[in-house]
Amino acid sequence: MSFEAVTVHGMSTSGNCHKVRLLLEQLGCPYTWIEVDSANGATRTPAYLAKNPNGKVPMLERADGGILVESNAILCWLAEGSECLPTDPWRRAQVLSWLFFEQYSHEPYIAVARFIRGWTPVDSPRRADLPRLIERGGQALAVMENHLRNAAWFTGDAYGVADIALFAYTHCAEDGGFDLSTYPRITDWLARVRATPGFVPMPGVSDEVATRLAFSRSRANT
Repeated sequence: MSFEAVTVHGMSTSGNCHKVRLLLEQLGCPYTWIEVDSANGATRTPAYLAKNPNGKVPMLERADGGILVESNAILCWLAEGSECLPTDPWRRAQVLSWLFFEQYSHEPYIAVARFIRGWTPVDSPRRADLPRLIERGGQALAVMENHLRNAAWFTGDAYGVADIALFAYTHCAEDGGFDLSTYPRITDWLARVRATPGFVPMPGVSDEVATRLAFSRSRANT
């Protein structure tokens, strides 16, 4: 486990960024948080792109200038040597499989639905994608619900990085139009995550985004 001070460039309302903050807090690692308004182009400036040509958050910067990007890669590096990341090769591979699942089969639907409903105008053409996103995101949630029939966690026998990765956008999936009440095992798991030592919640969306979400919900119900 690394306890060197790091700097994290992130957007607090981003689930991918909150993963990193949550693990840092729970491990007790010293860090500096630099808020980056990625929704309004702050990751596309020449200075930012010089460090991360992919122009995304989160970005972790070490004191020696080393840069690490991609949220789940950052989780694995931070968790090395801790109970949050198994050392056994087979168990670690199982964890990695959930991390890949989160980024390939979960986040592209659940997080994108949340973004469209919360950060785009109510007349945006992107809202036509919501039915497909809800369908595919529901499939991902069903996979998680099924796993939790026989397991309490996604990181083997205990809480760890796979749980953090999946918690990030699952806990706010209702912002994207998903009904979590239909997934009782996921609901129970979310409560277990919130009860882990050092847990910190993800900051809420801004008043403007909250208003858009409320308006979107009202239109969907008419």
